[in-house]
Amino acid sequence: MELEYFISIFSKIEKLPLPGKYAHRSMTSPRRAVQLATENLTTKTPKKAAVLALCYPDEFNRIHLLLIKRKSIKGDVHSAQIGFPGGSVASDDHSLLHTALREAEEEVGILRDDIDQIMKLSELYIPPSNFLVQPFFGIAKQPPNFKIQEREVDSILEVPLMYFLDDVNISTHTISNSYLTNIDFPAFTYNQEVIWGATAMMIGEIRTLIKQII
Repeated sequence: MELEYFISIFSKIEKLPLPGKYAHRSMTSPRRAVQLATENLTTKTPKKAAVLALCYPDEFNRIHLLLIKRKSIKGDVHSAQIGFPGGSVASDDHSLLHTALREAEEEVGILRDDIDQIMKLSELYIPPSNFLVQPFFGIAKQPPNFKIQEREVDSILEVPLMYFLDDVNISTHTISNSYLTNIDFPAFTYNQEVIWGATAMMIGEIRTLIKQII
C-alpha cells in the first residue's frame, strides 16, 4: 500500500464506528475473549496509559507500521515484548494524546510535527499490568528520523502495513511467561519476532477498520 492511497482512505477510516471489542477478540485467546465480554473496570481502578500506532512511507513510498521491542527488564511483565511506543500518563500530561506523543518522542524520537493525521482508537484494558491503554493511530508523510531511547527500547520493528492485512500471516502461538502457561494466542510473526497480546489486539482493530474501506 502506497502513501497517497493510504492518505486517501484515512479520512474514510476516521468516519467509521470503532469496532472495539469485536476486533480485539479476533486477535486474542478464547479465555481472554470471555474476559473482554465480562470485565468490570470500576472495581479495578486501572492506571492510564497511551500508545501511538504510526504509519509512514519507506524509501519506495510503501506504508509501514512502527513497532518497538522493549528492553528485557527483570520484574516488568511486558519485558522484551513487541509493542507500540507509549507509556503511562505523567502528572504534567495535558491529555492521553499528549501522553502518546510525549512517549513516542522520548522512546523513538518521533516529533509531533512529523505526524500529519491522527485518530483515537478503542481503549484496551491489560490485566497483567492493570493498565487501561488508549491507542492513537497516525500517519507521517515522511519517514521519521528515529532516535532510540536505549534504556527502554531494544530495537525498532518496521512492518509493511499490508502484512497485517493478509490473514495468511496470522498463526497460533503457545505463550508461556511470568503470568501465562501454555496459552494459545493468535499472533503475527515478522523477522522472527512474535506480535501478540494487547499489541495484536490493537492491530486487530486497525486491520478491521482498513478492511472495511479497501
